[in-house]
Amino acid sequence: MEEDLVLDMEGEFEWDAGGEEDEEDEGFWLQEEEVCVSRASPAERSGHIAVTDGSCMFVWGGYKNADAEATEFTDLYLPKNEIWIYNMETGRWRVQRSEGEVPDSMSGGCGSCVDGVLYVFGGHQARGNTDTVRLYDVTDTVTISALVCVCVCVSEAPDVGVSQVYRLPLRTPALRWEKMSLTGLAPTCKDKLGCWVTRNRLVYFGGYGYTAPPGHRGTFELDENSLMGNQTGRGWNNHIHILDLETSSWSQPITKGNTPTPRAAHACATIGNRGFVFGGRYMEQRLNDLHCLDLDSWEWREMCVPQHGPVGRSWHSLTPVSADHLFLFGGFTTDRETLSDGWLYCVRTNEWRPFDHEHTQRPRLWHTACLGADGEVFVFGGCANNLLSHQQAAHSSELLVFTVQPKSLVRLCSDVAVRHQKHLQHSWDVLPKALLQQLQQRIMGHS
Repeated sequence: MEEDLVLDMEGEFEWDAGGEEDEEDEGFWLQEEEVCVSRASPAERSGHIAVTDGSCMFVWGGYKNADAEATEFTDLYLPKNEIWIYNMETGRWRVQRSEGEVPDSMSGGCGSCVDGVLYVFGGHQARGNTDTVRLYDVTDTVTISALVCVCVCVSEAPDVGVSQVYRLPLRTPALRWEKMSLTGLAPTCKDKLGCWVTRNRLVYFGGYGYTAPPGHRGTFELDENSLMGNQTGRGWNNHIHILDLETSSWSQPITKGNTPTPRAAHACATIGNRGFVFGGRYMEQRLNDLHCLDLDSWEWREMCVPQHGPVGRSWHSLTPVSADHLFLFGGFTTDRETLSDGWLYCVRTNEWRPFDHEHTQRPRLWHTACLGADGEVFVFGGCANNLLSHQQAAHSSELLVFTVQPKSLVRLCSDVAVRHQKHLQHSWDVLPKALLQQLQQRIMGHS
């Protein structure tokens, strides 16, 4: 054929002249980077997953550029058995390997952590969207809960059966995958979806993927460009699927109110029993609407905010930083500009206000953002330029820290103690054991 289909990773297909193969199936993201045991920190990446548990942030998956000597712009998935762990007390990274039925490498999955358990659903691989759910366990040398990851496994068929869950017994030193089973009406294969967490349930919303068979509640909007080149049709949806972690079953709620339009590459955040969703891509537009879903009554409400708020965007992050505030950072506009702006949304007053920070020269899209214990937001990875252009993607391995809430009195005192440790360390033996351990960890990180 005279032209190639190149996957627009945000939910669109574009034509690229001159190729001879379907890059999505044969050459795009088909490789996986070899494990590099000598790294002291994770490689640059986009489309990865990150969550926090205790004082640690866990990073898995995503993709990066191939080596510089490659003749073409080839992307590599990051090693599928690597879990990178960042200790927010010491400021140090370490890597831990997983074993067993390890999921294939992917990007665009959705990760959530519940009681020390990380759940990952959705994602995209070299041959399309994935739909199998997996779990794994992570144990750190620092005091943390065991971590279980639910992740999606590749399937070349667009329509597959009930999703599968793989788990590892908690608090075990080895990261070994085991299979579980789920019942109910599972979501279709998709990526770039969002998730809310409520009462031991994961509530997934939207995404870009295959058409849902009869029986699914919600709207699916076909992306006609996805049909080119004899591809299986995909598009945007506004489906809601609930994964009950106690019964290991899927279900769909009956919602009320005005449901948001289908979308992908949006951002979701949970405050109490309310799930918020901002922006995302629908057709050719990147949206700036904010919606709230009551996770008890399942009633939608669009939040009417003043015009002087964030521009429409996708591939951004939305992080709950208090019981009344959400922090928005970065993203990608309809004009294909990569953003570095920060915004705080106040739920009580229903207002956006710009957030001044020191990272305005570090635009990001398809990054991750996690809230730390001291009111800091840790933004890791992402791309710093136009990911959809025909130029080399500027994937990042930087960790950006945003202080969005005042530090606690304990943290302020700890900062002073670390700064003046030579003069104060002789009297630390009278401190409570837990506080002493925190100070020792921070000093170790600064040494």
